[in-house]
Amino acid sequence: MKRSDGLPVGVIFGVGGMLALAVAVMAFSDGEPPDVGPLSPILAAPAETVESRTLERGSTFGELLASVEIGSDEQQALLLAFQEHASPRRLREGTEVTVRRNAKSGGIRAVEVTLSKDETVRVARSDLGWASSLVTTPTWTDTLYVAGVIEDNLWTSAMTNPYLEDVPWEDRGKIVDQLDRIFQWQVDFSRQIREGDYYRVAIERQVRPDGSMRAGTVLAAQLVNAGAPVDAVWFDPNGDGSGTYYDLEGKSVRRAFLKKPLEFRRISGVVSNRFHPILKRWRSHNGVDYAAKTGTPIWATADGTVTHRGSKGSYGNMIEIRHANGFVTRYAHLSGFASSARLGSRVQQGQIIGYVGSTGLATGPHLHYELLQAGRFKDPLTIQLPAGDPVPQDDWDRWLQESLHRAALLGELPLPSEARMALTTSMVEEEEGER
Repeated sequence: MKRSDGLPVGVIFGVGGMLALAVAVMAFSDGEPPDVGPLSPILAAPAETVESRTLERGSTFGELLASVEIGSDEQQALLLAFQEHASPRRLREGTEVTVRRNAKSGGIRAVEVTLSKDETVRVARSDLGWASSLVTTPTWTDTLYVAGVIEDNLWTSAMTNPYLEDVPWEDRGKIVDQLDRIFQWQVDFSRQIREGDYYRVAIERQVRPDGSMRAGTVLAAQLVNAGAPVDAVWFDPNGDGSGTYYDLEGKSVRRAFLKKPLEFRRISGVVSNRFHPILKRWRSHNGVDYAAKTGTPIWATADGTVTHRGSKGSYGNMIEIRHANGFVTRYAHLSGFASSARLGSRVQQGQIIGYVGSTGLATGPHLHYELLQAGRFKDPLTIQLPAGDPVPQDDWDRWLQESLHRAALLGELPLPSEARMALTTSMVEEEEGER
């Protein structure tokens, strides 16, 4: 709309609004109430209606769009925009879809697809067609403190820990996985954990607007195994997630070699001179046998280069890896090899290189694992292996400040006697509640 002098009304109102604001600021600066005169009305955005739909079993995202009266041409354009962030074919049954319409015209403004609690794809109509964006659920961060006594194993202790009762089951499992990865060089959780061992952990936690939460990075942790404390503090000087864990002296908790090359049920053989069950004669057994199901993934225990991949006599299918400082590891009786572990290829610590089998002279599925240094066999269960690099000297002052703070977080947690009391109290309350 234009005035008789040709100027748009919006321009006049805009200029007037700025002048009124200037007058108000000047008046307020003099300590007097501002007099801005009559205010122009603020036009609200057109009202909208919101429909919630759920993707049903056997139906597609395209069928759902058709059910909300989006034409076939627009469906294609909307799906193309949606595919910039997610695949329509991977949407599962129960996926929530929100349809927003103009309340007056009934036209669809936007379609929102909830991928997870943390991510939503929004496809909105624009002047150029459909445009998509990935909306991340906002969170605020705090610190979660957890202490527990191990009565059976770490998994059971953590999953039933009263400190974690408000943490989703899946995230409790992730906390256990983190602790396993942090302390995997110092403690073999499958055989070294004893009843009465305890842990204290400070965890970064993200809380969503609806009150739900997810566990983040373990900031500091202490595991007391057989009376001996093992500490780990997270330090990430670059702030990009590439950091690692150090003990309270700034030494890396990471070791050159993992304590174990796989998840296993039991150790069925150790370094010894034994009577061979197949050859029926006494023979040196220069490695450790880990009983596990056929197909169980096997990990490289350290960074290195594959020097053998294939069949080798009584070893059956075997992989041999050469490491730094004259170390060599062998993994025997494999059912198969990982495609990434090729002859001459570099592998990283923790990388899957093969799978448990019973090839060669084996009475059942297991992994035979050997460790050599300078051509001599070493006992993988008892050898003292070199540690990773300590905190860089240039980052020492910052490390000292952060480590003192994060280690102090554990002071918020009870000592083992108090933790045991809390566990006992929780168990008693649970029993009374069941009566």
